[in-house]
Amino acid sequence: MVDQEKRGGSGNLFHDEELQEKRFRDIDNHFADFLCRVEGKRVETLFMTARELSRGVGRGDVCLDLVKTFPESFAMMAENLLGTSVTSPPGGFTPLILDKNRLYLYRYWLYEQKLAACIRALAAKRVDTDIELLKDGLERLFGEPAGEGIDWRKVAAARGVTSHFTIVSGGPGTGKTTTVAGILTLVLEQSGGDKIRIALAAPTGKAAARLKGSLLDARKKLRHLSDMADHLPEDVATIHRIMGYIPDSGRFRHNSEEPLPFDIVVIDEASMASLSILSELVSALKPEARLILIGDRDQLASVEAGGVLGDICGTGNRRSFSPQFRDFLTSIGAGNFSGGERDLDDGASPPLNDAIIILKKNYRFGENSGIAALSSCINSGNGESALGVLLSDKYGDVSFPGLPAAGDLRRLVEDRVIPRYAAYLNESDPAAALRLFDEFRVLCAIRHGNYGVLRINRIIEDALADSGLINPYKERWYRGRPVMVTANDYSTGLFNGDTGIAFDDPENPGETALFFPLSDDRVRKVSPLRLPKHETVYAMTVHKSQGSEFSRILLILPDEESPVLTRELLYTGVTRAVKEAEICCSPDIFMTALSRSVERSSGLKELLWQS
Repeated sequence: MVDQEKRGGSGNLFHDEELQEKRFRDIDNHFADFLCRVEGKRVETLFMTARELSRGVGRGDVCLDLVKTFPESFAMMAENLLGTSVTSPPGGFTPLILDKNRLYLYRYWLYEQKLAACIRALAAKRVDTDIELLKDGLERLFGEPAGEGIDWRKVAAARGVTSHFTIVSGGPGTGKTTTVAGILTLVLEQSGGDKIRIALAAPTGKAAARLKGSLLDARKKLRHLSDMADHLPEDVATIHRIMGYIPDSGRFRHNSEEPLPFDIVVIDEASMASLSILSELVSALKPEARLILIGDRDQLASVEAGGVLGDICGTGNRRSFSPQFRDFLTSIGAGNFSGGERDLDDGASPPLNDAIIILKKNYRFGENSGIAALSSCINSGNGESALGVLLSDKYGDVSFPGLPAAGDLRRLVEDRVIPRYAAYLNESDPAAALRLFDEFRVLCAIRHGNYGVLRINRIIEDALADSGLINPYKERWYRGRPVMVTANDYSTGLFNGDTGIAFDDPENPGETALFFPLSDDRVRKVSPLRLPKHETVYAMTVHKSQGSEFSRILLILPDEESPVLTRELLYTGVTRAVKEAEICCSPDIFMTALSRSVERSSGLKELLWQS
């Protein structure tokens, strides 16, 4: 954004260009130059806005809000842009689209339009349902009627069975995956035994593996409640795989002309899914297909452009169920929606309101859980209360040990990291070692710098070597080296986020293999020669940790303010922990991060929630 100081007293947008240049990457400048060459001359307005747009997309924005970026000159800049051959209003086919006050790259404008249109259509469609069978199934799977309270799992299940679009959101431990397993079981019961094709997917291989494990656990619990539990699907894949991604093409085998063959598509960790992949997915659904999205709307958004789940959920909007849906929920025993705080209707509820179910009861943490209290305070933006939780003696599962100087990080590693990694390094069985390795992880906010992942990984590796637990100086693939795959590779079946450990290959004495976990406590073996792009992963960024959970985490924030330090980053990092979370940073940095929320420029929320 161009602030007042950089505009100068005369209001000249291009004042002090040398100062502005530091804000932009080479690719931003190259993109702006390219569009000016296409135009045939350098147009300052075009160059400036194209560069800002490229920079914003690199940070996760879908578009450039000209009013926010150039509040004093929006009208003039919009007129100048529309006077070029590379910019047009909606309906044109130019590199840039100016839609009201938002400037888009054409493909991102199209992604938003397609996704919004598909979701609004899906949200308005209903499924013929045997209501008595549904009521019976809700009681069997989720318990007796809620009486005066509201059973949000039943609300989600009722929505998922009776409609074509459902979002099941909520924090960690609220039973999202278990609830969706119940939805699918109820749908199978409604089918009367007819075969229903269900696709289960997630944005990353790691998230897909976790979803598979969770669903296998849910099947075991549901078997004594429904004969259909054993018909729940076992296979889980990445979104790219179910879409039939064509390598090196940017295209998918399935699209509007060759739809996906599934009747129901379930996407877990939907907050990690980008605008582009979700737009392609909904466009490839059969007209009669249903879509269920699972995710925590308050987590970090995709590393690519867009914050789709938050936009779909209308984060910040006052939402309300329609009167018809409230009456239906009351009639089937999902809860009493007749008064009080019962999502009262405001008279202008779009169909999307009924599609979004936020699970609220936590089944993982007890009443005295510091992790639950801390994550709640962070999520609400209450910095003083969050700091109070960290500094209180009341909670034994959260701590705030402070941030050592950069030169003293080795001591922190020796005290808190080495003892926790020693367990997996002393294990001889790869499957057991992988389970122990996931008991603990170091999380960092940044990649580079004194407190970044790269340096922390080196410090941990050196400390483990000095303790005699590993020998990284003898060979690259030393026993116990943990690696995380950073690129999708369909030939090996390894995907971005998959984590494995190097161990001696029992079938080939003297050789090393990489072992990756499968969802049923088995492991798969991969030769180091076949391993796709990867990196050592004693420590990982909070972004990379999405879709994972660990018994204990050590979260290290830098000693200086950074744009990546946000409320969403803190929330995501803390909620990766199940039993214990340690946060290493200064109180000032913690409070600064908590006070800042991610805001990505997008038009999707407006498209979905306009009356």
